[in-house]
Amino acid sequence: MNQPSLSDVRSALHRIWIGEEEAQLRREDEKKALELTALLEEIARRVPANDKKPFTLLDVAAGKSYVGLLAAELLLGERASAQVISLERDPRRVELSRVAGARVRTGARLEFIEGEVGRVELWPQEVALAVGLHACGSASDEVIESAIQARARALLLVPCCTSRAAWALPRATRLAEELGIPRAAPVRRRFLQSVVDAERTLRLEAAGYRVEVVEFVAPRVTPHNVLYRAILTHDAGRSERARAELLRLRGPSGATVRTTEGGQE
Repeated sequence: MNQPSLSDVRSALHRIWIGEEEAQLRREDEKKALELTALLEEIARRVPANDKKPFTLLDVAAGKSYVGLLAAELLLGERASAQVISLERDPRRVELSRVAGARVRTGARLEFIEGEVGRVELWPQEVALAVGLHACGSASDEVIESAIQARARALLLVPCCTSRAAWALPRATRLAEELGIPRAAPVRRRFLQSVVDAERTLRLEAAGYRVEVVEFVAPRVTPHNVLYRAILTHDAGRSERARAELLRLRGPSGATVRTTEGGQE
């Protein structure tokens, strides 16, 4: 499949979301174009070559649906067998996505759903690929749990900043205190982030996914540049090892990481 160029992405961004010929992309739009170009390259690897094969892409914590709508136009084209679903909790953004969707040139079916990403009943029954770009607060953890429950075949997730809402942060903080990690902000922050990333990786692997964590764009584009590539493989050996490592990370009580049911383990 041909990869969309940065120029393609810039042009589509302008036409679909700005629409005024005199207006220019802002500096933040230019950075977003770089992120989206890199992410579309990742998505392209998951789109089947057979254009008759059904393919459902779920854009989670979608915001204005940049990822889903650009994938529909630049990657899926006239595939009538493809479906792109945007899931976003903010009703205003959902409406803006619908308006933008009317400008997208694609044969794929487009659907816009208002709701929380953690409500797995809102996810389609067959998810070929779920994508979340800059899922904020607890959204990244909720996306991971919903992807696991929905048995999404693949997940591409770019978390946003790690706030107090991150499910593993209480355990990470406790470990920092136990190990005497200095309170100097850059040192403590990196340690906490590493524990959160490790817990998310192990949680996916324990559920049957092969996970790679990579920097998908340079830090100068965005400091939140870590991408989780998770592919469902049902590798029993990997899952068993990940479960054991996850238990070690969570500690004796295991009381600092939320479970699928939303309580505490």
